[in-house]
Amino acid sequence: MLPKEFTAPIVKESINTIRLLAADAVEKANSGHPGTPMEAAPIAYLLFNRHLRHNPANPNWAGRDRFVLSCGHASALIYSMLHLSGYDLSLDDLRNFRQAGSKTPGHPEFGHTPGVETTTGPLGQGVAVAVGMAMGAQFLAQQVDVELFDYRTWVICSDGDLMEGVSSEASSLAGHLKLGNLNYIYLDNKITIEGDTSLAFSEDVGTRYLAYGWHVQRVEGENLAEIDTAMERAKNDSRPSLIIARTHIGIGAPNKHDSHEAHGAPLGADELALTKLAYGRDPKECFVVPEGVAEHMRGSLARGAEEEAVWNKQLTLKKSIPAVAAWLDVADGELPAGWGTELPVFTPADGAKATRQVSGAVIQALAKKIPLLLGGSADLAPSNNTEIKGATSWLPGKSGRNIHYGIREHAMGSIMNGLTHTPGIIPFAGTFFVFADYMRPPIRLAAMMGLAPIYVMTHDSIGLGEDGPTHQPVEHLASLRAMPNLTVIRPADANETVEAWKAAIANRKGPTMLVLTRQGLPTVDRAVYGAASGLQQGGYVLAAEEGELQMILIATGSEVQHAMAARAALQADGIGTRVVSLPSWELFETQAQAYRDAVLPPACTKRVAMEAASTFGWERYIGCAGTVIGMTSYGASAPAGELMVRFGFTAEHMISEAKALLG
Repeated sequence: MLPKEFTAPIVKESINTIRLLAADAVEKANSGHPGTPMEAAPIAYLLFNRHLRHNPANPNWAGRDRFVLSCGHASALIYSMLHLSGYDLSLDDLRNFRQAGSKTPGHPEFGHTPGVETTTGPLGQGVAVAVGMAMGAQFLAQQVDVELFDYRTWVICSDGDLMEGVSSEASSLAGHLKLGNLNYIYLDNKITIEGDTSLAFSEDVGTRYLAYGWHVQRVEGENLAEIDTAMERAKNDSRPSLIIARTHIGIGAPNKHDSHEAHGAPLGADELALTKLAYGRDPKECFVVPEGVAEHMRGSLARGAEEEAVWNKQLTLKKSIPAVAAWLDVADGELPAGWGTELPVFTPADGAKATRQVSGAVIQALAKKIPLLLGGSADLAPSNNTEIKGATSWLPGKSGRNIHYGIREHAMGSIMNGLTHTPGIIPFAGTFFVFADYMRPPIRLAAMMGLAPIYVMTHDSIGLGEDGPTHQPVEHLASLRAMPNLTVIRPADANETVEAWKAAIANRKGPTMLVLTRQGLPTVDRAVYGAASGLQQGGYVLAAEEGELQMILIATGSEVQHAMAARAALQADGIGTRVVSLPSWELFETQAQAYRDAVLPPACTKRVAMEAASTFGWERYIGCAGTVIGMTSYGASAPAGELMVRFGFTAEHMISEAKALLG
C-alpha cells in the first residue's frame, strides 16, 4: 500500500498538471516534445518536492542541489516544474514556449531561464556536465567545508543520453572516482524518434553501469513509493547512482501512449483533447493550474527559504575559517588579490623554449596564488606540462588539484564545464591540439554559456613532426576561430605565453584556448622590440619599420621568428618592413578600429602573413594585395625542421613572397 501522502488527490492532480502544462505548451508552439515531460512528471514531482534542496527565490544559492535535465528536448518538463515551484517563470512564459524572446526556448539555456543549471540540447552533454558538477561539490566539501558543500547533483536522462559516447566516458570516470553525490534517473521508455529502441539499442544499461562501479536500481515510473525509496537509497550510497525508471512516453494520450509519435511533435488538437478527458480535465481549457495545485507546489518556496537560512547561518559561523574565507573571496568570480605577481619573465639568455614548457612554469606560479585553480589532462600531463607540482591527484573518493581524465577528451571538455559551474573553481586541461575535434561539442557549449574553462592545446602544427598528419592540426585554428565567444591564442615566445595565461585567467566570460608548440622557440629581446603585453590587444607591432613603411609581415606562434628574420633581410635591402605578431584574432577584433588601423595601416597593402595552418580566414588581414603562406594540404611524417622547409615556413620563403609583391 502507498504511503498516505502519495495517495492524496493533490499529488495526482499536481502530476497531471505538470503533464498537461507541458502538452499545452508544445501544442501552442506547434513544436516540441510532449511525450517525455508527460512520462517524467511523477519523477520530477517527487524530486522537486521531496528530494531536491533548492530555493526558487534564489536559484543561485551556492548550497543548493543541482538539477540537470539532460534530455533537453523535454524542456517543457523543467519549465512546468520551475513555474509551479515558484521560480521567476510565469504562465505567460509557458504560453510563449519556443517563441522569440521568451524565457522558454526549445532546449534549456543556462543564464537565460532562472533555475536552469546548464545548457542541454546535444544529448549526452547533460549527464557528462553533471559529473563535473558532482566533482566540484566533492572538491569544495573536502577542501573548503563538508557541511556547506554537501549538495548533490540530480539528472533526468533518456535513452539518447546513454547511447551517446560521451556518457560512457563520463560515467566511467564518475564510477572510478566514487562520486556518491551524483544521481541519474534514466527514463527507460523504449522509444526514440525512429521507433522502438530495439532498432539500435539492446544492451543491458544496468549491467553496464554496475561494471562502471555505480549503484543501480530499477523502478516503475508511475510507482511513487518505489521511486521515493530509490531516491533515498541513492542519497545514502557511497557510489554514484543510476535509477532505471520504466516509463511510458506520452502516458495518458489514448492513441500515442508508448508511441514514437509522442516524441518530437505535438499531440495534435484531437489527441490532446482526449488526453485531457483521460485526466479528468476540460478539453477546452488550456494552461490550467488548479488553485490547490498552485499552493501545494509552491511549498518549495517556504522549504527553500528555510534551508537557505540554515545554510547562511552556517556560513556566517564559519567565515573565519581560512578555507571558507578564501572561498568567499572568489565565490562570485573575483580573482584573488595579487594573482599575477609571481609570473616568470624570460630573456634571450634563457634560450629556446617550447611554449608548452613555458606554460607549465606559468601554471606553477598561478597555482600558488589561485587555490581553486584545478588542472588536468587526457593522459598527456607530462607532454602538455599541465601537472601542478606538489599538489595531490584526484583519486577515488578523494579530490585533488590534479585531475587524471584518462583518454577521454570528450568527457574532459564536458566535465570542465561542470567544474566551471562550481563557484570559485577555475579549471584548465590539456591535450594535443588535434584532439580538439574530440572536445568540440563541450567547447561550443562553454562558449555559448559564457563559461570560462581554459584549454591547454599543445603540439600545435606540422612542427609535431614524425607522428605524421593524423596528429598534425592543419584546419583546427581556422575552425575554432570560427566559434563565437571562444578566445584562441597562439603565442610566439615565452613572454607571449605568460601574457596568454594572464589573458585566459582574466577572461571570465568565455573559454580560452592556448595553442602551444612542441618545439623550442627563441625568446624575443623585449628590450629592443615590442613588449609582450601587446598580446592583451590580440595583435601588436613587434618590430617597427625603419624608414618608409613598404611591407607588413604578419605571423603567429612559431612563425613569428621567421617574420623577424625576413624583416632583417628586407630592411638590409632598404625595404621598410614591419612585423606584426597576431596571436589572437578574437582579442584583436575587440580593439577600437583606430588601434587596429595603427597596427595594420590600411595604406600599406603589401602584406605577407605566415602561419603553419590552413590559410582560411587570413583574407581579412592581408587584403586583396597581400599573400599568405600556410597549409593547403595535410602534413607528413618527417622531422619537424624538414617539414617546415618542405612546406615553406622559412624566412627565405617569406622574403621571396614579399619581394614578389613589391615587384
